Amino acid sequence: MSLLRILGRPMLASMFVAGGLSSVRSPHAVAPVAEPVVRPVADRVSVLPDRTEQLVRLNGAVQVAGGVLLGLGRCPRLSALALAATLVPTTLAAHRFWEAGESSDRAQQRIHFLKNLSMLGGLLITADDTGGAPSLLWRSRHAAQGLRHDAHVVRRSVRATAGPAVAVGGARAKLGL
Repeated sequence: MSLLRILGRPMLASMFVAGGLSSVRSPHAVAPVAEPVVRPVADRVSVLPDRTEQLVRLNGAVQVAGGVLLGLGRCPRLSALALAATLVPTTLAAHRFWEAGESSDRAQQRIHFLKNLSMLGGLLITADDTGGAPSLLWRSRHAAQGLRHDAHVVRRSVRATAGPAVAVGGARAKLGL
């Protein structure tokens, strides 16, 4: 594993572990802010808990687990996807800059919104990172290219040997052999 991955993954994960622990420990502090985003989703998805505090706590637990896994380099692609999935509702609930009243508050919320958007980009890059190993798509394309090359070599070989064989066969036919 490269030094960038060794250092970068825990750095990216640290914000999720800290924020997730805060949400798990005191969901009542975040629940009023999360209510406008949580309620429409909870009404449509029946398997989710009804109470906003429970959903905030669940979101925080996923962030802690995903952050720890990402920081340790265990299942980094899956944990990055899980963190990205939790970051979208968190950002939409906590940083609604378009609803802020004062211009200073609006600017501060916009900064946090863009910070979370940047972290989402980092998570998506991490989710796509194969750790230096070729992806399955690359390996299949490379194998197909190798097979096409082999087929071309065989075709040229057959044509090269078939030409003299046809000539010999034609000469034998003329001679009556």
